[in-house]
Amino acid sequence: MRGVFVDANGSLADIFERQNQPDDPPVHINRNADITADQVPALLDGAEIIIIDHTPLPTEVARRCIGLKHVVFLGTGARSYMNPEELAALGIEVHLIKGYGDTAVAECAIALMWSAARGISRMDREMRAGNWLREDGMQLTGKTLGLIGFGGIAAEVARIALGSGLRVLAWNRSPKQHPGVEFVSLDTLLAQSHVVSLHLLLNDETRGFVTRERIAAMRPGVILVNTARGAMVDEAAMIDALKSGHIRHAGLDVYNIEPLPADHPLTQLPNVTLSAHSAFRTPEASENLIGAAWEHCRRIAAGKT
Repeated sequence: MRGVFVDANGSLADIFERQNQPDDPPVHINRNADITADQVPALLDGAEIIIIDHTPLPTEVARRCIGLKHVVFLGTGARSYMNPEELAALGIEVHLIKGYGDTAVAECAIALMWSAARGISRMDREMRAGNWLREDGMQLTGKTLGLIGFGGIAAEVARIALGSGLRVLAWNRSPKQHPGVEFVSLDTLLAQSHVVSLHLLLNDETRGFVTRERIAAMRPGVILVNTARGAMVDEAAMIDALKSGHIRHAGLDVYNIEPLPADHPLTQLPNVTLSAHSAFRTPEASENLIGAAWEHCRRIAAGKT
């Protein structure tokens, strides 16, 4: 049994090679991170395992991948790149990697929150343009942070936020408890939170979850942080709320279209802080990610799936 890492950037390729052990199944590393979906079948050349980072794998392409039985997706958001149910119908199992970057993503969410509250990115832009912009920021100590969805990342956000003097509310689709966190209804969270941070997995139930109506139900002047998936938010409604000031500022790491086009409306708004879907990108998270990918490959090769 053999595999192919189809879209390894330089740093992930280096880590993957370094973590390779003598008894591991053979895995070819393609260091062209810009490979297209149509190039995948030829690259696999009958391999049973594919390790994939960011390249789409449409079902019609997967049908042409002769011998493919397992997809090891480097993360949790495989649905943004493929349809796991349709692949399962073809006899292809999709394996996810959870928890590898919980701290990294949580720290990014916190960074976006603080930057939004104090207008750091806007002042930076203005000063580089020769303008001495000074404006009042939002002091977050004593304010309320609302977490929509409560998994490992949200738990890390809560840890950092509680240590910073914020009150933390959370809503989750299934009942949960966590020290220091108040679990409330979604309506209560939207009405009371000065900052709303999204931490749901993207699926059919959560796509478009933050509707125009739910944005309207948020506290006026709210800060919205999204390090989950862009498709969870009604983008047009969010832009309207940013323009009106109902949303004071949005800190965004994820978008409906990635890479984000230079002329996208979000790039034209002063009260938006943008990062390039990089919340999970730290050396520590990358080591965890690749280690987990190798464990999937070892288990598959040993017939323990």
